[in-house]
Amino acid sequence: MGRKPSDSDSSRWVSLVLLLIGLASCTVVYTFASMSLRPTNINTASSSSDSESLAVIEEGESEKCCRGIENLELWGPAVKWGSEFKFNSSVECCRACKAMCTGNDGPCLCDTWVFCGNREACGPKFGECWLKKQKDTLDPDRQEAGNKVSWTSGLIFGKGEGIVGLRTEHGTLHIKLLPDCAPHSVAYILGLLKLRHCAGCQFYRAESRGDIWDSEGNHIKDASFGPPFALIQGTLEAEGNPFTRIPTEACPTIKRGSVAWVGSGPEFFISLANHEEWKKTYTVFGSVLPEDMEIAEQIAHLPVKSDVWNNINVSVLEKPVPLRLQRIKANDGAA
Repeated sequence: MGRKPSDSDSSRWVSLVLLLIGLASCTVVYTFASMSLRPTNINTASSSSDSESLAVIEEGESEKCCRGIENLELWGPAVKWGSEFKFNSSVECCRACKAMCTGNDGPCLCDTWVFCGNREACGPKFGECWLKKQKDTLDPDRQEAGNKVSWTSGLIFGKGEGIVGLRTEHGTLHIKLLPDCAPHSVAYILGLLKLRHCAGCQFYRAESRGDIWDSEGNHIKDASFGPPFALIQGTLEAEGNPFTRIPTEACPTIKRGSVAWVGSGPEFFISLANHEEWKKTYTVFGSVLPEDMEIAEQIAHLPVKSDVWNNINVSVLEKPVPLRLQRIKANDGAA
């Protein structure tokens, strides 16, 4: 069938030009967001990470996530036996665990799910969904890991659980981890907890909200989008602990309190504002509890010096702020 007479060549060219302009605009926004968070030559952080498509968790967004780590079998006492409890996907298995961890009727009855989803490798175990309960959710019991393992496993943190502290001289930032959205990221953080030190971990960049975002992180009408960029940035690479690039995970929009990687880590930042203009660019693995944002604001107002990263003006702390990770007992915070 021929094209309608009204579909002239000129109109097709106009549509093509508009499409190209739209694509170019998206590329500029992504490139600017990535470059503004990536240092080039500073002594306080590595700059070798490549730009990747990542992002952050909006309120309630973590409820939609159901991610796990493939080729990993987590252990622990079973609350549902997989031989009698089967699903077609790991997402369904994860949701079954979440259903036992609503926080409405006491402690979570399930905090670990283990699913066998490779039909060929699993054989008769295909579809088995084991729901388990850990003795210590911040130090889950691992049975086996590696390419030969056909299981996929994930963690679920209930209310008041899965909270770690970033301890600084200005106070401790309590961070709620999001294992169902960023399981690989959370596994790395839990690994750092076992080291009982984080030598080299620090904040080295600090930029306040300025006159661009209000105290709730909302962008002020007609204001620019930075600098300053309303964040504190640092590294979570501990000396003597080789860092492995973290894969891209869940990617919503950056909100005030979001804790996210720059690229594939170990550089990270805590946002002091809602950055819808950054689109879905950074992997978010946690969120600072609201009552602790005052500490982040305090760090953002420490003395800084100007620097230029990738042709973008940034503010670097005159004196980096060392930090260390610490365990937080369950229910020490509301999250």
